Amino acid sequence: MEPQRAQDPGDPARPPAAAPAPAPAPAPTSEPRRTGTTGELDDVLLGGPRTLTARDLATRYDIDLELVRMFWRTLGLPAADDDEPRYTERDAEAVRLAGTLLRRHGLALPTVTTVVRALGHTSDRLALWQVEALVEDMAARYGLDDTSARLLVLDRLKDLAPVLEQQLLHSYRRQLAAVADRYAAEFGEVRGSVGDAGQLPLARAVGFADMVSFTRRTAGLGSTDLSQFVQRFEAAARDVVVGAGGRVVKTIGDAVLFIADTPGVGARVALGLADAFGASLDVDAERGAGGLVEGARGVTPVRVGMVWGRVLSRFGDVFGPVVNLAARLTDVAEPSSVLVDASTAAVLGGDPRFVLERLPVRDLAGVGEITPYRLSSASSPR
Repeated sequence: MEPQRAQDPGDPARPPAAAPAPAPAPAPTSEPRRTGTTGELDDVLLGGPRTLTARDLATRYDIDLELVRMFWRTLGLPAADDDEPRYTERDAEAVRLAGTLLRRHGLALPTVTTVVRALGHTSDRLALWQVEALVEDMAARYGLDDTSARLLVLDRLKDLAPVLEQQLLHSYRRQLAAVADRYAAEFGEVRGSVGDAGQLPLARAVGFADMVSFTRRTAGLGSTDLSQFVQRFEAAARDVVVGAGGRVVKTIGDAVLFIADTPGVGARVALGLADAFGASLDVDAERGAGGLVEGARGVTPVRVGMVWGRVLSRFGDVFGPVVNLAARLTDVAEPSSVLVDASTAAVLGGDPRFVLERLPVRDLAGVGEITPYRLSSASSPR
């Protein structure tokens, strides 16, 4: 049995309405005591109590103790002593399956480490994102303060977790199938051919959309308003990117990084982002609001830079000179406009859907002198 400690005033076992003022925190331990709500969550999420040690798992499956340590550490979970009961039977099964990637499937240890790290990084962010969304919902729905809303979420998680888990599994399978579809379409006809070892493997359109005046516009916002502002931007940007056939790689506060498999789709995504947020600015300007004001979607206009070139895809991100070039073009673009480089302009030049306007040479930080082109739609008034 684990040692008992004085109940923390933030202990989730307390009812939300009775949450007292904070008291001095007890000395930290490697693992908090599992009682009340969190004990029930262990049953739901982990399948039972934490009775196994890292040494138990290594002995049971005849694997190196370091593999158990690596698995736990790479998932991003708190370190534990090798003889401290920390693992459940489900943890043991997960470690066993990680071992089969080495033994049965022949993957190298660095590859298994990367696969596990991807799970840990993504699921950590996903769990926090979803829990914070639930906290916001509880606070708004029941008029609770932040602490009470968090305690209520703890009470509700045992009912919500199975639904969230099924949605996660379904989403992962659909995303994996989508990757397989794209790879089959892109590489199926070139099986057996030898590529240029000196070039990056994937040809992609890469672009950034960066909110104008983000710092000024959000300087006076409280946590709730800032959260809503950023969520509106991210949701609207994702809708535009996915609707035009692209994919969001990541959001970085006031910017979104997207990719597309063809130059034309990349151009449609870039113009879609500039138009979606820029149109709101035009409406407000006509109403006499003046200046760069928040649009109908509740966000500012964006600057967009887009480049067609080759990239390396790793860790759920993309790398390469074209990524840096797209970012630098974004820095010098006018609000609600799209800039591309000369190579991308040459690729898009024969497409009747687009118009390209050559601009004066610019010296871009970390890139040097380039000739930017303003990209617009042939159907847009000029």
